[in-house]
Amino acid sequence: MFAGIIESVGRVARIELQAAGGLLEVAGGPDPTSLQIGESVCTNGVCLTVRSITDRGFVADLSDETVARTCLGELRKGDLLNLERSLRVGDRISGHFVFGHVDGVGEVVSFDPAGEGWTLRVTVPAGLTPFIVDKGSIAVDGISLTMCACSPESFAVAVIPHTFSATNLAGRRVGDRVNLEADMLARYARRAVEALRSEPGSELRR
Repeated sequence: MFAGIIESVGRVARIELQAAGGLLEVAGGPDPTSLQIGESVCTNGVCLTVRSITDRGFVADLSDETVARTCLGELRKGDLLNLERSLRVGDRISGHFVFGHVDGVGEVVSFDPAGEGWTLRVTVPAGLTPFIVDKGSIAVDGISLTMCACSPESFAVAVIPHTFSATNLAGRRVGDRVNLEADMLARYARRAVEALRSEPGSELRR
């Protein structure tokens, strides 16, 4: 479980894709001496498990599912990575609860200056439209952001200077693909409504 508050930015030291999955080596980010094999690190919004620890970072396996459903398979050596270690009991949650389970991939359609910050607009992939709501939360490459100016095709988020400088957003350009995760509360609320609607005699079916 994560909060969408990026703790550090690392880089791709090595990525190897195979017929089935692959591996990712990350340089930078958390102090390697503080990491433990088997712990979770949210990497560009994807929950990865530390397979081994190096003198400059860590190595994680990439499953077939991860490569197929996220942007991690498109990474190249030197690319910036948003990193967040899992929450501990008692931590402050300054963002929103994030699983690190990507729901879909969006594309940056605009990234324009707005006052002292920026406005980022991203396309909505199939299946995520029900979760795109004004003032709702969404994780973009693992960053907890608040949506505004939503439409069925895209949504916008305001990016403040701190978020711009403390994440990989400074390097994002129009056309870049980003990992998206809907707010888990919205996901469960939708599932609950669907279940109620399916019950015979439910008023929600009317």
